[in-house]
Amino acid sequence: MSVLDLAPVVSGSTSAEALRNTLDLARHAERLGFHRYWLAEHHAMPGIASSATAVLIGQVAAATSAMRVGSGGIMLPNHAPMVVAEQFGTLEALFPGRIDLGLGRAPGTDAATARALRRSPDSLSVDDFPEQVVELRDYFDEKSKVTPAAGNEPPIWLLGSSGYSAKLAGLLGLPFAFAHHFSAENTLPALALYRDSFRPGALQEPYSMIGVGVTAAETDERAGELAAPQALSFLRLRQGNPGPLPSPEETAAHPYTPIERQIVQSRLGDQVIGSPQTVKRRLDELVERTGVDEVMVVTQVFDEADRLKSYDILADVYGPSLEPR
Repeated sequence: MSVLDLAPVVSGSTSAEALRNTLDLARHAERLGFHRYWLAEHHAMPGIASSATAVLIGQVAAATSAMRVGSGGIMLPNHAPMVVAEQFGTLEALFPGRIDLGLGRAPGTDAATARALRRSPDSLSVDDFPEQVVELRDYFDEKSKVTPAAGNEPPIWLLGSSGYSAKLAGLLGLPFAFAHHFSAENTLPALALYRDSFRPGALQEPYSMIGVGVTAAETDERAGELAAPQALSFLRLRQGNPGPLPSPEETAAHPYTPIERQIVQSRLGDQVIGSPQTVKRRLDELVERTGVDEVMVVTQVFDEADRLKSYDILADVYGPSLEPR
């Protein structure tokens, strides 16, 4: 079991506080025994402070000592592959054996911001993603002249929310992480496609992980209250109005239309929310249904103490090894 963090900025707070919370959560997650800690690249979103993902990965790795740290993920169309290789070669050289490089093919932002990131609309197509992945991996070859990438290749994962990256990860023999937390309807088809397409490469056998939204609390009712603000945040994003994570008071006061309530309920229904017993039952069922090797938990709640407590509950339920018992 692992952790995905977007460094959430909550209403009335700052990105600086969000980044401090990320470091606190990373240290906490390592003490609890979580396997890896990934940061996600998003841009021009007031509620997410992890946009300089490689920089933040370095800070989290320095603040911890053994847990794997990586990207979930780097949106490769936003970057020159050589720059990504230099950044992650540096991280691997500084923290050998602890860095993961998860790659996505979406820009993680709107089209205007994506153009600003690369300054060339010709470079924004996701269709050349396979070639970008191959180019990136070549820079890590020991014979490469790209220092410090040469000889310092971290494990590379492909991330996806549909079948495209699932099939590519299988054909390249790479581990695959699926975004169940925002594309649950595609989880089983994508995992099946990954396994059916798999050819030995970096791995000899397929290895899969899913990202899951989890909110754990003392009771089902309390967990539902804590989860509600991030559902409203998702709704606002869908409506083209992203902002900081709203407070419980803002959430309760929002004048939901019937359609908005449907969107929110659908969003919450795809997550694992509840008491310790409910969370364990639902997570165990999800792992059984998907057959994944690993679960990466993302918890988005307004109060940082509640976020830490949610991970405490997972550690209590699954024990020091964070495996089902």
